[in-house]
Amino acid sequence: MNRLETKKIKIGKLYIGGDSPIAVQSMTNTDTRDVKATVAQIEQLKKAGCHIVRCAVPDEKASSALKQIVKKVDIPLVADIHFDYRLALSSMENGISALRINPGNIGDIYKVRKVAREAENMKIPIRVGVNSGSLKKDILNKYGGVCADALVESALEHVRILENVGFYRTVISIKSSHVGQMVESYRKISNIVDYPLHLGVTEAGTVWRGTIKSAVGIGTLLMEGIGDTIRVSLTGDPVEEVKAGREILKSCGLLKEGIEFISCPTCGRTEINLIEIAREVEKRLLNVHKNIKVAVMGCVVNGPGEAREADIGIAGGKGEGLIFKKGKIVKKVKEDDLVEALMEEIEKI
Repeated sequence: MNRLETKKIKIGKLYIGGDSPIAVQSMTNTDTRDVKATVAQIEQLKKAGCHIVRCAVPDEKASSALKQIVKKVDIPLVADIHFDYRLALSSMENGISALRINPGNIGDIYKVRKVAREAENMKIPIRVGVNSGSLKKDILNKYGGVCADALVESALEHVRILENVGFYRTVISIKSSHVGQMVESYRKISNIVDYPLHLGVTEAGTVWRGTIKSAVGIGTLLMEGIGDTIRVSLTGDPVEEVKAGREILKSCGLLKEGIEFISCPTCGRTEINLIEIAREVEKRLLNVHKNIKVAVMGCVVNGPGEAREADIGIAGGKGEGLIFKKGKIVKKVKEDDLVEALMEEIEKI
């Protein structure tokens, strides 16, 4: 697929937009004022494969904590600011890599100008975040409620506020909890601006439901070449957001790092406990950092045949199974020993 051409913008040591790889983002759910807990969660997110982390900054104490947090982590941090422009200024002074603000709720234009001027001086990008729950009354009245056109107009209004004070290091997000509305909004704005786009379905839900909604919305746009950075917003452990985001990128062929795991859905031909074997293999693979494709298949029909492109895999038989590599059988193993045998062969790769 062809990626939509957007501006390339630097966030810390990382670039997004242009020909840069699509970055996975998440947000801490710790109290930012608790430096130890926040740093620990940021490290967990980085270990899971997160590229950019956002932290809420509700007050000056949280902003001050950022100074200590930035020194302890090696990943771009985004300060999430609402209403008080002074928090944006102090967060930049304390070393963050980017801001997430809505210029419209910062207040008078001179406040926006101060933030934008300082951000420009420090080469700090600003993500303009618009979502379906934060539209102004005049826009809602104009369109008769929340819709894609209303979301796009709101985003463009915020972008113009920054452009009018000479700021162009902008990233745009237009999020909705309605998948179709979110997809339509990003399609529309991608035809109007060339700023990098941050994709996400807001308030997507719990890990199971939210992952499905996000995969549909984010995946649809990525397959159309739209999007430069993503966040899967889940009610749960932020590490699950990163894992889901990376799997979406892998499914779209946009990320080649790490394990790609496939398994068949089982059927009446299956004569081993494939479901438990697949779960155990998936669990064991969490600690494997190799760029390989692993398959766990229920029978020879779906084994070396259909999964021949896998680097390594299992094909079940009756109380036993085959270990195969690139479609070629390596050895036959008893069912109880299949997982261990597979992991041993993976270690050799």
